[in-house]
Amino acid sequence: MTTYSRENPSPRYQELLALYREMHDHGIPDEGKPAEQTFDGRSFPQHASNIHLIIGVLGSKTLLDYGAGKGKQYEKPVKLPDGRELPNLKAFWGVDEIACYDPAYGPFSTFPTKTYHGVLSTDVMEHCPKEDLPWIIGEMFSLAREFVYVNVALYPARKTLPNGENAHCTVEQPEWWLGLFNEALEAHPGLRYFVDFRDSFDAKPKPPRRAKIGDAGEIVYW
Repeated sequence: MTTYSRENPSPRYQELLALYREMHDHGIPDEGKPAEQTFDGRSFPQHASNIHLIIGVLGSKTLLDYGAGKGKQYEKPVKLPDGRELPNLKAFWGVDEIACYDPAYGPFSTFPTKTYHGVLSTDVMEHCPKEDLPWIIGEMFSLAREFVYVNVALYPARKTLPNGENAHCTVEQPEWWLGLFNEALEAHPGLRYFVDFRDSFDAKPKPPRRAKIGDAGEIVYW
């Protein structure tokens, strides 16, 4: 079996990357969505309170959004699910730096050259091919010094790609995903890992199953 990596991604990864670049540049005409509203981070505020809880305990000061889309979630005021309105996420979290990386969006396509206290990835993993997920997840963990926070959808997307395929190309149950995350955690034992699984498009944010953040190496999930 071929082992894929950033230097040698699968043909499927390269095909999907080209499609996402097209959508970033031209939007989704079939949905009437222009480029500036495509992958603009509008769903990210759902996770802001979870991340705020983690940062409040760990005191993290630098963050990387891995798969940030256009990063607009950091450019404007945000409204949290509980109704609170915030000037911006950086102020809410009290961090010094938020960096964005997204290989499909030109301004953020340069791979990071340093590590961060926390790495965030929401609405990304289910868009990646199964054969590439081991190196993608391993890469995320390698960029974090304290924690990784990931949101994973367990259902087909409402979006379709320009070639007609469903945008969620990897739909699996939590146990399958946790197997991949555990592998990455074993290679980076000093990290904490947090995962938010959503089983439907309309699923609402939930309180953490553990109110207290555990020791390094422990998985906490919502």
